[in-house]
Amino acid sequence: MKYYLSLIVVLTAFFSCKKDHHNSDVTYAYIGGEIINPNTNYVVLSKGQTLLDTVKLNGANRFIYKVKNLNGGIYTFKHGIENQLILLEPKDSVFFRLNTLDFDESLVFTGKGDKKNNYLINDFLDHEKEEKHIYRLCQLSSTDYEKHIDSIKTSKEIALSKFISRYNPSPLFIKIAEANINYSYYSYKEVYPFAHHGKNKVENLESLPSNFYNYRKHINYNDTFFSDYHNYRSFLRHNISNLALKTHTNHDLCKTHKENAFCYNLDRLKLVDSLVDNGTIKDDLLYHFTLKYLSKNDNEENNTTILNYFLSKSANEDEKGRMTKYAQSIHRLKDGSNLPLVNLVDYKNHNIELNTLINKPTVITFWSNVYYQHFKESHYKLKELKVKYPEVEFISINVDDYGIQKSKKLLETLHFDDSKEYQFQNSKVASEKLIIYPITKVIIVDEDKKIVDSNANIFSLRFEDELLGLINR
Repeated sequence: MKYYLSLIVVLTAFFSCKKDHHNSDVTYAYIGGEIINPNTNYVVLSKGQTLLDTVKLNGANRFIYKVKNLNGGIYTFKHGIENQLILLEPKDSVFFRLNTLDFDESLVFTGKGDKKNNYLINDFLDHEKEEKHIYRLCQLSSTDYEKHIDSIKTSKEIALSKFISRYNPSPLFIKIAEANINYSYYSYKEVYPFAHHGKNKVENLESLPSNFYNYRKHINYNDTFFSDYHNYRSFLRHNISNLALKTHTNHDLCKTHKENAFCYNLDRLKLVDSLVDNGTIKDDLLYHFTLKYLSKNDNEENNTTILNYFLSKSANEDEKGRMTKYAQSIHRLKDGSNLPLVNLVDYKNHNIELNTLINKPTVITFWSNVYYQHFKESHYKLKELKVKYPEVEFISINVDDYGIQKSKKLLETLHFDDSKEYQFQNSKVASEKLIIYPITKVIIVDEDKKIVDSNANIFSLRFEDELLGLINR
């Protein structure tokens, strides 16, 4: 019955478009969806920075929406805190189905326009897997590395060529698919000096062949068409980080590179300002690099300088306000500071204050339904750590605001014990107090509720050394 109803929705949209098949003036398309395990009762549709509409799900967790005055291109649908892209062109009638427990991996498109969108989502998922492989390849010599990524690029181009021959897609799709291939390839080149073995990234950069970055002659730092597209934004971040490394060496007497070095990060922000004119792209890059720096540093003087530069260059008032609050919270989480007061809920619906749970060395970890792989891996790691370090308390907090039942169901599905599991009473307030960024962030506190490390990582090679040092105080 479920699939029958889904098919009705698709066909309804399809035939609504089909009757205008011969009308070259058609300027609309349909988008519909079915969401399994919904987090909210609505979907938000947008194009770039422009919100189109908030569409409610019906009783069967489905929706259908007519996009009027359609400008063919990349649109975004958002559900909860997750989002994904969809390519819409006039006369399209695209229906998707997804499960929020495995958002991207479960996403499948049907209807008129499904082939191009399934191609793009599969390309997105392949790219995520590919990135892990690329970091291993980065340990090769630059010559061998280039051969490997050239081969990857060629195989993608062949696959795209076959897709074009079979389905005859629009020039718009071809433009997007080709850009995906190129920007991924460029990113792999930009990341090489950073991921290659050895600590001296400057030497890695200077050892590259002179033509290694020839494509840079044609970079468009203000490509408004791709400004919201993952591969383009990822490339710009890698590229500017790489260019900043070159700039940094001109005034760094040590000729070395540290990712969190103050002057390197200031150079990076200055490059964004000098290279990028488009406000949306510039604000995104400034926000990304500033947040990344502040999240790993608690030197108040340096943080203030970085923050002030960001505030002077960004035009996004909302992001400026968030970043200011973020910087203020960082200073309250310095090593040796008291852990902030944060209200939790346990899985029996009891309200608890976080500090009352701490009476011995404690590790506080965080997870979200959105980052499913991290959720699994972190919980398996916690199982291992609890056995090795019985002197330490391990507390795990779900940061979502979907209610206790969803996270409880996920824990039960994978047979994880929920006795030391909690959820924030108010996720937004608590996340700001504890600065939950990135989700891998871990807070270590001593038996006196004093912060030992506000930015640890249970997967770090030095994490267990930190625990042993705390235990043996």
